Amino acid sequence: MHTIQQTAAQVVCRVMDGRNLNQVLNAALQALPGLSPQDRGALQDLSYGTLRFYGQLTNLLDQLLNKPLQDEKIRYLLLIALYQLHYTKAASHAVVDHAVRAARKVNEGASGLVNAVLRNFLRKQEMLLAIAAKSETSRYSYPQWWIDAVKEQYGERAEAILLTGNLHPPMTLRVNARRSTPAEYLNLLSLNDIPASLIAPDAVLLHYPVQVAHLPGFADGLVSVQDAGAQLAATLLDVHDGMRVLDACSAPGGKSTHLLELAEINLVALDNDEQRLERVRENLQRLELVAQLQTGDAAQPQNWWDGTAYQRILADVPCSASGVVRRHPDIKWLRRAEDIGGFARQQLQILTALWQLLARDGKLLYVTCSVFARENQHVINEFLQHHADARQLPLPEQYLNEGQLLPNDLHDGFFYALLHKPA
Repeated sequence: MHTIQQTAAQVVCRVMDGRNLNQVLNAALQALPGLSPQDRGALQDLSYGTLRFYGQLTNLLDQLLNKPLQDEKIRYLLLIALYQLHYTKAASHAVVDHAVRAARKVNEGASGLVNAVLRNFLRKQEMLLAIAAKSETSRYSYPQWWIDAVKEQYGERAEAILLTGNLHPPMTLRVNARRSTPAEYLNLLSLNDIPASLIAPDAVLLHYPVQVAHLPGFADGLVSVQDAGAQLAATLLDVHDGMRVLDACSAPGGKSTHLLELAEINLVALDNDEQRLERVRENLQRLELVAQLQTGDAAQPQNWWDGTAYQRILADVPCSASGVVRRHPDIKWLRRAEDIGGFARQQLQILTALWQLLARDGKLLYVTCSVFARENQHVINEFLQHHADARQLPLPEQYLNEGQLLPNDLHDGFFYALLHKPA
């Protein structure tokens, strides 16, 4: 286990230096091909968990140190161990022992410090946690700018939004309407002793996560893994047989394939990243669906568009991903306050460019996985001010509050705006 602790510490260190968590973790796993499934799961949990509660854990560690720790490797090793002691069921003596052994490999002289700090935490845990809770960045484990932005926008709902972002995300499946029905697939799950519930027309929530390889019928295209909130996109776009449709930021293909499951459409799946577009191809092949794959920048259609208008456009634009932060805890620490304005400018640029491609009487669905209004309705408002030929259509209130879906136990956070270009 000390090797797992040490590797997790390296992963978190690299993330806090600005690297993407998924990329760093995948590289670490590839470098350790002999890890058992249990150890692979432990490495992922330690990496994700420490970043999820990084604000609180750094506060606790700072309280336990008499002076700043210069050795970054030891610092991150201590953060990993504190996460284990406070948030996992691992035996405390084993956690401390493994951390000391890992420290000896990194810095022989630091093993005594590691032992003392962790044992001191165990003795004073209640007091240290109480002190840490007085700081918002520690209590919520977000940067202060993020906390302030959510509180300003959502008021009394802010705390629930912030705390939800620190939970483990739900695992939800989308039943392929071409191959099965929710009732049939729920029965199939039951036969395989996988408890689940239907939470939306085609959305099946698993009561606990399951490896994709263990999902019955997954390889045969019966289901896809897709958040229930994300599943709204295809239904809101209102596609019908024979339509020409553009999914403008399509990778990894969840929304593209959902659209194709709902209707016989001529779909162009666009993305500016060829490698990510390959994932769309893989999903299409698994589900035995057909679309035209196109590499290109949604903001620069003159470089790839064939000149034929689309009757429907899905614009799932790049954003802060603040609504899916529980799936990507590194986002909290990699984003900066000024990034939000940068995303908003990019989003408006994409929306303006795509509007030229929409046919008369066509609809464009603008989507983000953000909870920040600056990326959401503010972008739509600015767009509408400069486009007299656009109007925003109302959306079903049973799902959305003015287009905003807030993260909860059933789904992630998304924003939807449906725009119509009159004939």
